[in-house]
Amino acid sequence: MASQEIEALSAALARLPGLGPRSARRAVLWLVKRRESALPQLLDVLAAVRDTLVECDTCGNVDTKNPCGICADSRRDQSQICVVEDVSDLWALDRAKLFTGCYHVLGGRLSALEGVRPEDLAIGSLLARVEQGGVDEIVLAMNATLEGQTTAHYIAERMENMPVRITQLAHGLPVGGELDYLDEGTLAQALRARRPLG
Repeated sequence: MASQEIEALSAALARLPGLGPRSARRAVLWLVKRRESALPQLLDVLAAVRDTLVECDTCGNVDTKNPCGICADSRRDQSQICVVEDVSDLWALDRAKLFTGCYHVLGGRLSALEGVRPEDLAIGSLLARVEQGGVDEIVLAMNATLEGQTTAHYIAERMENMPVRITQLAHGLPVGGELDYLDEGTLAQALRARRPLG
């Protein structure tokens, strides 16, 4: 039986996404075995992040500086804004290094069941960014859920009279996907979004 402090550390780590109680205990054992080298380094990094973590005033990304590294990057195409639901979506898209524009994090998606209204999201600040000028395209990168698509349609309606092109990520068949393993919603979207060959 471990001490109360070690159990508390295991319990704290187990609350992290992707870590269950067993994985958390393994992580704690690894840290205990390397307490002279790994533990101080981990504590220093956690303290540094805790003390410097901020939300970007421009896009809503989480970084250690404001504006964030993406918004401050002069190589980014300021005329394109990719709108995402959460910071995790931004990080996933940016990690792919396929989009060279800027981002805007809504902080969620519209949901009548959860009581999330337009004013609860960063839609107003997105509209303000577009109204400032210099934006040619808004890429709506909402998740392919009912709430995500509702959010995308709401934003498109709000921007209807703005001089900006509104696009949406394609949905449908994944590369390497087999039809018999796909759900009906994915198949339906793939059929609706079909295009000429060649």
